[in-house]
Amino acid sequence: MLMSKRSQKCRDEKGRWEVAGGGLKWGVTAENNINREVLEEFGTQSKQITFLGYRDVFRKLEDGTPNHWLMLDFAVLVVPSEVKLNEPDMADEIGWFTLDDQPQPQHSQHHVFMTKYSGEIKKY
Repeated sequence: MLMSKRSQKCRDEKGRWEVAGGGLKWGVTAENNINREVLEEFGTQSKQITFLGYRDVFRKLEDGTPNHWLMLDFAVLVVPSEVKLNEPDMADEIGWFTLDDQPQPQHSQHHVFMTKYSGEIKKY
């Protein structure tokens, strides 16, 4: 699975590894947002998009501000040889990892994602 290490310019969780993500743009479908994010972040096209599920994420920012995110989780198939770090301001590095060998430190929500979806991810 492809993971990226958050840059020091990110709002929070700097230097932590995560699966790719992004926000929804007004008036754009979730699938079109995914295609845009994959192209922006990794310079390649999505070949297949599979909806995994959703999660409510309740957390606090580093300054203590509480927030609530509704995460729409997808598995996205890409051609690995086409992937590149296309947003160096957002990620310091990217890499391919197995379910049994993932980098540290990880984003605070990564274990929740993996606990919920590792069975589904193994199919890929």
